[in-house]
Amino acid sequence: MKIAVLTSGGDAPGMNAAIRAISRYAIYKGWDVFGVHRGYQGLLEGDFSRIGLRDVGGIIGAGGTILGSSRSPEFQTPEGREEALKQLRENRFDVLVIIGGNGTQKGSFSLFQMGFPVIGVASTIDNDLYGSDITIGVDTALNVALEAIDRIKVTASSHGRVFAVEVMGRDCGYIALMAGIAGGAEVIIIPEIHFDIQKMISDIQETYKRGKHHAIIVTAEGAHCNADELSRYFLNNRELSGFELRTTVLGYVQRGATPNLFDRILATRLGVAAVEAVAQKNYGVLVGMHKSEIITTPLETVVSRKKELDLQLLKTAEILSK
Repeated sequence: MKIAVLTSGGDAPGMNAAIRAISRYAIYKGWDVFGVHRGYQGLLEGDFSRIGLRDVGGIIGAGGTILGSSRSPEFQTPEGREEALKQLRENRFDVLVIIGGNGTQKGSFSLFQMGFPVIGVASTIDNDLYGSDITIGVDTALNVALEAIDRIKVTASSHGRVFAVEVMGRDCGYIALMAGIAGGAEVIIIPEIHFDIQKMISDIQETYKRGKHHAIIVTAEGAHCNADELSRYFLNNRELSGFELRTTVLGYVQRGATPNLFDRILATRLGVAAVEAVAQKNYGVLVGMHKSEIITTPLETVVSRKKELDLQLLKTAEILSK
């Protein structure tokens, strides 16, 4: 058996732990393992290198991905995918294991539809991938965001100010919601829900009247009222709110962290399960976690369904923030 391993999309803490688990477990089975460099772009360019046991030594605790990732507009075209398939067949690979999130797994499904065996491994800090309750990188990213919120809250309390903290989440508010709840934020803004900025100002004013003279707003980058929009609104409507707003955008700080224990274990379990799926010829599936158990979900289902956010948690957060 000759397998290729590829990482694509945004990097996530724990990707390297998954690469390590896949490589070492496959080598244990007597298979040949090759890494695909720079994601799908490297795939269609034939940028492969053999992975040995020592090549993945010491990477379990490293952030990012040693294989690299990049955008590949060329792979989005039928011609690009045909070239990728040609490279896989000319290099005599039996299967491609692909670590990544939504866009990545759509790419893996397209290769599977073209007749090539693939296995997906769930990895994205947004946690918006159907087929896994939690994906590689989420827990680490959440803890980075929470630490920042806790620190900013200290300053907000000391100076009696309102701070807005923007976390990642272009289309999904999972990080904002969970970090906001855990950080005791007064306001949480997510892309899934229409947000009334004037109501937020009124609510914060009410908390001031009750004796609380600081507030934390956690917003997702893809929300209508992200940090930039909030800053602009408060600057132009200072007389409406009666308080100053300071903003902090965490950005890629959340991506580049060292994976914590949970993400290292999750990535290891998913990596081993991916190799077992290859051994069982269970192709065209995503390896993920559901209720603490490792499961596989058909990629056709993964790419056709949307993972819904539990919006009841937002209501709970609103109640507890009073």
